[in-house]
Amino acid sequence: MAQATETKTGAEAGQVAENGGKKTPWIEFSNGYLDRTPVLQFAMTSVLFAIWAIASSLNDILITQFKAVFSLSDLATAFVQSAFYGGYFLIAIPASLFIKKTSYKLGIIAGLSFFAVGCFIFFPASRLVTYEVFLFAIFVEAIGLSFLETSADTYATLMGPKRLGTVRLNVAQTMNALGLITGILLGKYLVFQDSNLHAEMAKMTPEAAKAYGAEQLSRTLEPYKYLLIVLAVLIILFALTKFPKCRPATKEGGVAKATLGETMNYLFHNGRFWKGIGTQFIYIGAQTGIWSFTIRLALNQGGSSMTDRDAANFMIVSYIVFFVGRLLASYLLSKFRETRVLAAFMIVGAIVLLGTAFLPGMTAVWFAVAVSLFLGPGWPTIYSRTLKTVEDRRHTETAGAIIVMALVGGAVLPTFQGALSDATTMQFSFILPAIELAIVGLYFLSEFKRDKYTPAQLKEMASEEEA
Repeated sequence: MAQATETKTGAEAGQVAENGGKKTPWIEFSNGYLDRTPVLQFAMTSVLFAIWAIASSLNDILITQFKAVFSLSDLATAFVQSAFYGGYFLIAIPASLFIKKTSYKLGIIAGLSFFAVGCFIFFPASRLVTYEVFLFAIFVEAIGLSFLETSADTYATLMGPKRLGTVRLNVAQTMNALGLITGILLGKYLVFQDSNLHAEMAKMTPEAAKAYGAEQLSRTLEPYKYLLIVLAVLIILFALTKFPKCRPATKEGGVAKATLGETMNYLFHNGRFWKGIGTQFIYIGAQTGIWSFTIRLALNQGGSSMTDRDAANFMIVSYIVFFVGRLLASYLLSKFRETRVLAAFMIVGAIVLLGTAFLPGMTAVWFAVAVSLFLGPGWPTIYSRTLKTVEDRRHTETAGAIIVMALVGGAVLPTFQGALSDATTMQFSFILPAIELAIVGLYFLSEFKRDKYTPAQLKEMASEEEA
């Protein structure tokens, strides 16, 4: 496999790069990659993966809370994810243009700031007791998270040697799993009570149910109070810490740029890029649908004796299983070809979801939990693989933004699952993400022929080039 040799800019081989007259422990190559991974900066960037995961898992809590308080159908509850991922879709390109004109670091700071504004809007939303205002708060949150993902996903792949880009992104994504666990724990203990909210409100008069619902909505503020503090600390830390540029350079040492029109023309003719985009759209739709409705499935299968907190436990276990799956995938990806690993994970995941759709009682819920083991490497591997199809690094930021836009699959496909649930049963609706994971598995099967070398062989080839 032919690989372009990375060349250093602003310094001769073996020298420490200089930036603004100050020495840095990394050297930036002309394609935007680094000779080594800066540990502190990579760790701080990885923390961001936990931050947006907390917001994502809190959505699963909000969906359950909103359904009871606002008497929503399963289709209507899916609009929470539509507002969330719709924000990603609309803002990703503007975010990429901002990053291109400034830096990944400023893109991250902007994202943290918008996210903080979204968290703050939850306070007036809880007083107005209006579903639409909550959706607006979630949408503003998503604006910030779009900036964060557009910055951090691409930044993590660039923050070190090129051959380890997918591995770095999978390592950073382990923080995503920890964030999911943190978010669901915050929701369980700060938002949910040890009761079945829907069953309790059904016993009340309309007036009493309305007052009680308003009281329960005020509990949604609690996790966002803590998030605002964390976001303020992160903004300060990122502002004070020096980060690499990770930008492609010209021969003269400046940053290479391309107009949006040039980038879109380049990407338009890249068939593999759009194939990856379509796959990411389907994958994130499947993952979001599974997690959005797992608590609801547990409440349905468990009956009125199942409390909201008890149902939340299934999501806690799901995210722990997801974390284990991501660690397992990171290990397997360091040993085997990524297409083989991902094809196996996705196809087995689809089979497990068939158990969710057709097995009786709480067994179906446990199968919905178990499938998270196979979701771990999905998003980061598809992201990294799709970004690698963009060989002209002048287009990296915009290409990364378009991959992030594929998150809109989480806005679209769960609404179909919600509609299917309303038309049939919540349990049977899991047939849809099963089909979606099977399609993603077929994508990786079709990529077998392009994945010719094991990680060990790639490392050996890179060593020969350096020599």
